[in-house]
Amino acid sequence: MMQPGVLRRRELIPKVCARCLGRKPGTIPLLILIAATPMVAQDLPASPERPWHSSEERRIANEATRLRRSLLRIEPDKIYSLAELIDLAETHNPETRVAWENARARAAALGIARSELYPVLSAVALASVYREQVPFGSRFFRQTVPGYEASLELNYTLFDFGARRGRIAAEGARLLAANFVFNDVHRKVIYQVQQAYYRLLNASGQEIAARASLANAQTVQQSAEERLRNGLATLPDVLEARSVTAQAQYELQAILGAEEIARGDLATSLGTSAATTIRVQPLSEIPTPDSIGDTVEKVMSRALEQRPDLQEDLADIRVASAQRNEAQAAFYPSLDVKVYPRAQSLYLLQQTLPWAHTAGLNGELGFNLNWTVFDGGARRSRLAQTEARIRGAEAQASATRYRIEDEVWTAYSNLNTAFRQREAAAALLTAASQSYAAALESYNFGVRNLLDVTAAQRVLAQARSADVLARVQVLSTLADLAFRSADSIQAPRRPQP
Repeated sequence: MMQPGVLRRRELIPKVCARCLGRKPGTIPLLILIAATPMVAQDLPASPERPWHSSEERRIANEATRLRRSLLRIEPDKIYSLAELIDLAETHNPETRVAWENARARAAALGIARSELYPVLSAVALASVYREQVPFGSRFFRQTVPGYEASLELNYTLFDFGARRGRIAAEGARLLAANFVFNDVHRKVIYQVQQAYYRLLNASGQEIAARASLANAQTVQQSAEERLRNGLATLPDVLEARSVTAQAQYELQAILGAEEIARGDLATSLGTSAATTIRVQPLSEIPTPDSIGDTVEKVMSRALEQRPDLQEDLADIRVASAQRNEAQAAFYPSLDVKVYPRAQSLYLLQQTLPWAHTAGLNGELGFNLNWTVFDGGARRSRLAQTEARIRGAEAQASATRYRIEDEVWTAYSNLNTAFRQREAAAALLTAASQSYAAALESYNFGVRNLLDVTAAQRVLAQARSADVLARVQVLSTLADLAFRSADSIQAPRRPQP
């Protein structure tokens, strides 16, 4: 049974609406809109087993289609070098803009902190009318007092024992850390472009090698079919040669797919659509170094000087130290001054009396000394908190240092391994080419069987693939070492005169 009070409240709604309808025709649609608002507001999925869909989802999808598109234009006939691609990526990759805008926001935060060193000046203009009935004897007399006032208010902290300086130093260190993050984003973008570029070079080189292997397989197949027609080979030999050709064709198609993916990765790293076609230099035109001149100790030393992530950790130590100075200042008083000049003009109109007027320059000057005597240990806890942050930031910097040394050591070792594999792959390719040529020639003379030829052909195909991979691996590990040591973001050193 429903309570009578509830019934009365529900019956009241149509009566109110009827009165509103008679007085204000636009009230009913407004009430209907307000009542319908909860029905069209954001809601949760109806059940856990079905995806959530709503009109808000469609609005978000429409907003996604209107996102800012890249202004990067790739010339379809131009062959781009790695340096040109890196320049394009640093200009158009949105990650660099995100880091840049974050650094600008930190610079603005530093400006806000520095503003505490200056006074705050406010201007206020007021206009008012005051009316009341003033009793006098057995009668009331109406008084009307219009007033106009213009004032300035100046507030300034004279001293606070370094609290403002601590906040400014903390924001300055945060800006420094944001700048190092910006450099680190460039380092990662450059590395991303380099790795995508070398993956594309590898895929393109593997395509050339796969096409050469397919041509060899087709040559062997033609020889087998010719010998079958002349009665010098059997049908199983021809079928084996055909299967080898089909396998080479299959491997070529897989490599072509990998090459398409590598092109999309490279385009995406530049900040443009993955469907953009980018032409790059072939692997044969890119020189491959044979050794590295620096020792691993020199590379480690440069990495510890140049790595932005380590520099960011060191900036975090500065932030924590500045926060400690601010926490220490809370144990001492702060002195503020307030200056409040005010120009005032008042008028007075009393019943049965003429107008009256007065004007003048008034003001206030005050000093405020604020000193927290007891706060239950909050200041002491904040100070201990900042000291713990300092020790944590120092430990994090040490951990980053060890990680950087390990990364440089691994990259340096991988580079030396790549140099040795490059030499071995070149020797393997030479030997495999000679072995295949000899096996094919012997097969044509009837000295070797087809299985020997196909085996030599497979070894040659593997040698070609290994040679391409070894050459690209040298370039890729060089880029990895430059990434680990942060050489990739350093300005080129000018030669000494």
